[in-house]
Amino acid sequence: EYVEIAPVSELPNGERLFVEVGGKALVIFNIAGQFFAIGDLCSHDDGPLGDGDLEGFNIVCPRHGGEFDVQTGKAVQMPAVVDIPAYPVKVVDGMIQVGIPKE
Repeated sequence: EYVEIAPVSELPNGERLFVEVGGKALVIFNIAGQFFAIGDLCSHDDGPLGDGDLEGFNIVCPRHGGEFDVQTGKAVQMPAVVDIPAYPVKVVDGMIQVGIPKE
């Protein structure tokens, strides 16, 4: 099920948007005009992930340096070893939509 989040104009290239959808904290990224959404929770210590530095398509956890690929949610750098949720994103009529699985 896709949930409408915001107009594309609210998320310029290189920026991120923090939202809560269905009780889940998400971060949506615009990287070179492509949109990606991940859970805003590091699998290593349950800390917030979205404020971390973006290096290419990897986000670096600001607490302990674990890295995750924002395209897939895969853990790519220790100490993180467990993947995080990544959600499909599409743009419809200028609106960013994120696919959230039904419980």
